[in-house]
Amino acid sequence: MEHPLLLLTVLLEKIGLGNFAHAYPHVIYSWLVMLILIVVAKLATRTIKMVPTGGQNFFEAVLGGFENFSIDVMGEHGRPYFPIVATLFLYILIMNWIGLVPGMLSPTSNVNTPLSMALAVFVITVFVGVKSHGLHYIKHFTGPFWWLAPLMLPIEIIGFLARVISLTLRLFGNVMGEDLVMIILFFLAGSFLAPLPMMMLGLFTCFVQAFIFSLLTMLYLAGALEEAH
Repeated sequence: MEHPLLLLTVLLEKIGLGNFAHAYPHVIYSWLVMLILIVVAKLATRTIKMVPTGGQNFFEAVLGGFENFSIDVMGEHGRPYFPIVATLFLYILIMNWIGLVPGMLSPTSNVNTPLSMALAVFVITVFVGVKSHGLHYIKHFTGPFWWLAPLMLPIEIIGFLARVISLTLRLFGNVMGEDLVMIILFFLAGSFLAPLPMMMLGLFTCFVQAFIFSLLTMLYLAGALEEAH
């Protein structure tokens, strides 16, 4: 989708990086989101107190609640993988939200961004499964009886690979649709504040899409951690 005006693209044109900015705007805005998360994390952990106050109190409450939820989904043995899930959630959430700001772009509205994260989840899931079960991880794909293996193995592998497509298209389709609606509303009725209700709804739907992606990641990790039946 071609955006009419992107602030970072205009800025990079001033310093001679216009060609890269025009060709890969989703990469530029992904880097911006990374920078935002790094700065916020640095500020939030700069002065850690035994009795949390202010920003520390807020982030501890949010991350603590999300950690408890993830452990309920993945089990106690999934606790080491909570940082991965939380990072994905925050990264996707900010990428989704930043596209609601005029002149900005949601990196997730380009299919390459959700695809890269879906591939990362795929690799991490396989790694966790092999790490937890060794070569016995293959039993997750062969079914409960050995004589079913020739039938179950290709079906299970296709279903496993389909997770990448599912994660990618679900996030990409929803975010791209929201961005497209926002652009159309700004062009047609921007001066009458018509896009504002859509922006309020977009804040919620962007959160939902980030939550679903991270929830599915938890479920995939939980499946890789459990014993094959």
